[in-house]
Amino acid sequence: MRVPRVLHCLPLLAACALGAAAQAPTASPNPRLAALKAEAMRDIDSRAQFTQQFVDQVFSFGELGFQEFETSKYIVNILKTNGFTVREGVAGIPTAWVATWGSGRPVIALGSDLDGIPQASQIPGVACHLPLVPGGPGHGEGHNSGQAVNITAALAIKKIMERDHIKGTLKIWPGVAEEQLGSKAFLVRDGVFKDVDVVLFSHVGDNLQTGWGASQGSGLVSVLYSFEGQAAHAAGAPWRGRSALDAVELMDVGWNFRREHLRLQTRSHYVIRNGGDQPNVVPPTASVWYFFRELDYPKIRELWAIGDSIANGAAMMTGTKLASERVLGSAWPGHFNRPIAEDMTENIKMIGLPKWTAADQQFARAIQKEVKGDTTGLDTVVAKLEGDVPDSLNMGGGSDDIGDISWNAPTIVLLYPSNVPHLPGHHWSDAIAMATPIAHKGATAGAKAQALTMLDILLTPALVDSAWSYFRNVQTKTVKYQPLIRPEDRPATELNTEILAKYRPEMKKFYFDPKKYPTYLQQLGIAYPTLRKADGSCAATPNTLQ
Repeated sequence: MRVPRVLHCLPLLAACALGAAAQAPTASPNPRLAALKAEAMRDIDSRAQFTQQFVDQVFSFGELGFQEFETSKYIVNILKTNGFTVREGVAGIPTAWVATWGSGRPVIALGSDLDGIPQASQIPGVACHLPLVPGGPGHGEGHNSGQAVNITAALAIKKIMERDHIKGTLKIWPGVAEEQLGSKAFLVRDGVFKDVDVVLFSHVGDNLQTGWGASQGSGLVSVLYSFEGQAAHAAGAPWRGRSALDAVELMDVGWNFRREHLRLQTRSHYVIRNGGDQPNVVPPTASVWYFFRELDYPKIRELWAIGDSIANGAAMMTGTKLASERVLGSAWPGHFNRPIAEDMTENIKMIGLPKWTAADQQFARAIQKEVKGDTTGLDTVVAKLEGDVPDSLNMGGGSDDIGDISWNAPTIVLLYPSNVPHLPGHHWSDAIAMATPIAHKGATAGAKAQALTMLDILLTPALVDSAWSYFRNVQTKTVKYQPLIRPEDRPATELNTEILAKYRPEMKKFYFDPKKYPTYLQQLGIAYPTLRKADGSCAATPNTLQ
């Protein structure tokens, strides 16, 4: 799920209200802290190849939600090798894990997503549509880069903590099946964040930026409605059948008529997951999967209730039964911590954006042109801190289940510049840059922002106190978290199994082998950047790795 560019907000709103107790402390410069920050940045620069190969390796796996087995195995091995204790199978999710190192407080939780997008397979470094595995999944959002950001930062800070005997606990966790909004509420329910002081979440973006307050976008509940009818010969005795597919179609028609009378901020979408087997058999089973999006918990519940009523009406009209209603995922609207965001923004100013080459800019503009977007290339000025978006200015949009975590511990989202601006999102074009120098440089910049902010949290107790003051006295003063998932709901870990079963054998031929090749582009035999030829053709032939 695409996180908004961050939290779009009018600058004046960012400057208004919220008392001094909610502000980040403005302590005088600390020479020791400044020296440690300079050391951490040098250390992260020295790990650039590790970061690059991490980004490339996960890109090559291209796994979808709940099927991130190769990805998780790879990451867990890195964490164990570097002294982290790892608990696997968290919250009943085979690809979820929590890695911890250190002792005492503060407890800093670093998170990022793992999963890809269906039908987003793309040869990286080629600025036109050229799937690596036709029809296969791929990293068409860029989730292959976030854990590289976090773990590079964590290893640099762990080294300092060990040497200087700095107290604190690092906790690293994955966003499994984020594209299905399928895991984070279950991690919350499992208690992963109950002892956490600050959550630093990283998400791919096209600038180096964070934000605070309510974000531009929506929360949602994800519901699968399954209907049960009666089979019959569709021509010989249709009167003896009751079509579950008719119920699905009538629900969709009913919902689309009801849309006219819903708030402008409402967004919803559906796909028919099961529409029957063949035309000459009246479908005895059928199902439809809905995302109901709104701006807060009560309105999401209201929207869900409307969906339930339409589903029941469709069953009544068709003489079928609404056999089950399964919650597959959920996401609270995000609200992010002001003191931590302000602190990170000061660190971002020190770091700045990567130095893009002429090849990087040429490549970015070629991708933008390919999707008929703004062709301004890569950003060269660090974006400003984004502030609170009031409901009156929030017209809804994308969702991310980091929202659930943000209501359980002080949380911010770091966007780092590993992708190209002005792309559609959830699209093959969003995968083109994600195993190229753009992604690698952006991940290194993001790791620095995480690391410097971690040092502030570890060595400035007043910052943690300020973060919790904002969380308790501003963010949750009148709004209390209530999960949208129900006690009986369980993670939908079977999702995407058929897709990966179909495509994984071919995808395996293209897994990155860093023992043989320094970069994934070199393994594939792709020159960077590869653009459309003068005759307009898109041509690049990757090495076949059989």
